[in-house]
Amino acid sequence: MSRFPYQQLFNSLLTPLVQLEQQLQQCSQAHPQLSFPLLELVRYRVSSLNGCAFCIDMHSKEARHHGESEQRLYGTQVWRDTPYYSAQECAALEWAEALTLTEGRVDDETYQRVAAHFPGESLVHLSLAITAINSWNRLERAFKSPVGGYQVGSLG
Repeated sequence: MSRFPYQQLFNSLLTPLVQLEQQLQQCSQAHPQLSFPLLELVRYRVSSLNGCAFCIDMHSKEARHHGESEQRLYGTQVWRDTPYYSAQECAALEWAEALTLTEGRVDDETYQRVAAHFPGESLVHLSLAITAINSWNRLERAFKSPVGGYQVGSLG
């Protein structure tokens, strides 16, 4: 079944979300703890949690293009039980799950663990990246863009 191609609204209603992504990209350059590879790992994990086929395709390709290994991508499903990730990456993945699965109800212990790796505004930026990918996932799940044809760099 064909659904409305919501991407046609990029020049109007979706502009703020696109601008947020652009600002997050600039923030990742200013905050070393928010590197593009780390953000792609988080986007991939959130998209997996949300079952968003288009975004999984997109972010797996972007992550691999920027040097991420297949093993680490697949390992995001069980990141707590693997040795593949740094303490900072584990904190980012924990935060991604907390904001995605608990509807934003984050306990103090989780906040303290994550904030130790992402001080001050870097945690706000990470939270906005997670919020943005959750929004994209919901749009993609609703309107079902064709999966498999994403080309690295084509949307940003």
